[in-house]
Amino acid sequence: MTSTIHDPDALLALGQALQGAGYRFVTVTPATHRRVNDRPGNARARDLRGVFGWSRPFREDAVPGEILALMRRAGVLRETKNGLCATVRASTIGARLYFHSAFPTRADDAVFFGPDTYRYIAALQRSMETLAPPRRAVDIGAGSGAGAIEVACRFPGCESVGADINDHALELTAVNARLAGRTNVPTAHSDLLDGLDGGFDLVLSNPPYILDPAKLRYRHGGDMRGAGLSVSIVEAALARLNPGGSLLLYTGIAIVDGRDEFLETVRPKLDARCAGWTYEELDPDIFGGQLDCEGYEDVERIAAVWLRATLAA
Repeated sequence: MTSTIHDPDALLALGQALQGAGYRFVTVTPATHRRVNDRPGNARARDLRGVFGWSRPFREDAVPGEILALMRRAGVLRETKNGLCATVRASTIGARLYFHSAFPTRADDAVFFGPDTYRYIAALQRSMETLAPPRRAVDIGAGSGAGAIEVACRFPGCESVGADINDHALELTAVNARLAGRTNVPTAHSDLLDGLDGGFDLVLSNPPYILDPAKLRYRHGGDMRGAGLSVSIVEAALARLNPGGSLLLYTGIAIVDGRDEFLETVRPKLDARCAGWTYEELDPDIFGGQLDCEGYEDVERIAAVWLRATLAA
């Protein structure tokens, strides 16, 4: 299991120190990450990007002493046979920095962040340009909190709840919200809105969508070749949205013989409850390597899709 944060204030200070140092890092796919780290000369980190972006082992003299002290206080430093390692990564989207789990993400409570996160936030930002300011929003499966935090930054008067079944994700969401200067991002342990009271003007989500034999929580999307969880999120959102409220969902869909089973399943639900909805492929072919895995024998591609639906008033 991923270790908890020993001192959230120290992790906040660490993030602020990285921002002050001009730290920037775009997190890539695990396959790209592995390839880059396997290149000659990349076995050890020599700077902050190597430590907090590429998750490489390092010697004490590779980072400033104050950074090392904050890592120890926060509990995000471990010793390995190859040297010291950070147990968190730090990625940037625009001016904001987000902590998430270090590479490789093998633990069941790992907090994943990668290219999907960038596509999700980009689609979210475009949608928010034409969205009526919500009073209350919730990000289902918040992970690092990027979605909830971006909503909170765009709509300062909105309570933007980061909800997750992963306590480690909630820890990091809370720290990342403070890093963004937001006090309107409460966190809640919740599975598909269970345990949360009241309705929402906005429900957003970037859920797991991979058919994972190990059923790791941050990867496994359930039945329908990984689309089952996304269907459940649509159903939960339609049941809890306030009249006129919106659902914004980013997910990945396995396409078989040109058919989108997820869309076929949710279409009648959306037609019955919504004043209007749109559905688009943001990227027609993502995670192609997954097609070699068990359960994908008849899948021709995995598409990144964006669903926007507005509940009838």
